Amino acid sequence: MLDSGAAKVDEEEIHEPATTPSRRSRRWLFSEMLIFATLSIIASFVLSWDAILIAGDPDVVLSCSINPILDCVKVGSTWQANVFGFPNAFLGLVAEPVVMTIAVASLAGTRFPRWFMFTANVVYLLGVIFAYWLLYQSTFVIGALCPWCLLVTVSTTFVFVSMTHWNILENNLFLPPRHQQRALAFVRGGWLTISLVAWLTALTLIEIIKWGPRLFS
Repeated sequence: MLDSGAAKVDEEEIHEPATTPSRRSRRWLFSEMLIFATLSIIASFVLSWDAILIAGDPDVVLSCSINPILDCVKVGSTWQANVFGFPNAFLGLVAEPVVMTIAVASLAGTRFPRWFMFTANVVYLLGVIFAYWLLYQSTFVIGALCPWCLLVTVSTTFVFVSMTHWNILENNLFLPPRHQQRALAFVRGGWLTISLVAWLTALTLIEIIKWGPRLFS
C-alpha cells in the first residue's frame, strides 16, 4: 500500500516543473510574446484592409507593392490568400488577441492551467505551419512576396518559440520525464535561441538566393 501511494505521488509530481522559472524568464518570454503578437496583429489588420481594397479593385496600387517581387497585390489576389473562403489575415485578428491576453495576464503573475497552455501551444503550432506554407506558396508558386505577410511569419515564429520555451520550463507539454529533462537542458543551454537564429538566417538566405538582386530592385 505504501509503495503504491508513493508511486502515485511520484507520478503527480512529474507534472510540476522541477524548478520554478525565474521572474526574469517570465518577464522576458511574455514580453517577447506580447511584442511580437502585437506586431502580428498590426500586420493582420493591414492585410485585412488590403484584402478589402483588392476585392474592390484588383488593380489597386498599395504602398507595400514595392517592386515586382515585393508585391502585396500579386499575393493578395491569389486563392492562397483566401484558403478558408475569407482573407487569411482574419485568422490573425482572432488568434493574436488571445496570445496578447495570455502574455499580459502572465506578466501580472497569472499561471494558466497546464492543459490550457498545452492547447495554446498546439493551436499556435498549426498557425505557424500555415504561415510557412503560405511563405512556401509565395516563394515557389506565386512568385512574389508580401512584406506584411513576412512580418506575420517572423512574428508568429517568435511567439511560438517564446510560448514553447515557457511551456518547457513549466512542464506543460506532457512530455515523458526523460524527454522533459532533455527539453529543459536544451532551452537552459540556450540551444532553442540558437536554433531560432539559425532558422531565420537560413530562411533569409533562401529568399536572397531565390530572388537575387531583383529582391532589392
